[in-house]
Amino acid sequence: VQLVESGGGLVQAGGSLRLSCAASGTIFSANDMAWYRQGSGKQRELVAAIYSGGLTHYADSVKGRFTISRDNAKSTVYLQMNSLKPEDTAVYFCKLVRPPYDYWGQGTQVTVSS
Repeated sequence: VQLVESGGGLVQAGGSLRLSCAASGTIFSANDMAWYRQGSGKQRELVAAIYSGGLTHYADSVKGRFTISRDNAKSTVYLQMNSLKPEDTAVYFCKLVRPPYDYWGQGTQVTVSS
């Protein structure tokens, strides 16, 4: 399984970014997917998850601002991030769940300037 993230960058507060995570080596539609982030000196935390059936879950800190979606035909999961805040600055990682293992991407940096 390989995960490749893209879409990070530098944006001003209030701006938007869309992250993508392309998967290969798996039957993507059968897998639960998630986005995590890790700020400098902080623990990695769950941002949003989307299950194989399409249900979604969000951290309270991003509800109403971020949207997770998936395109099974493209084996890709997305994270649309709007109304970005400086505290959203972190390395963002996607995760694919295929029991008994979790697979991680390499991460993409998101920096939000005030």
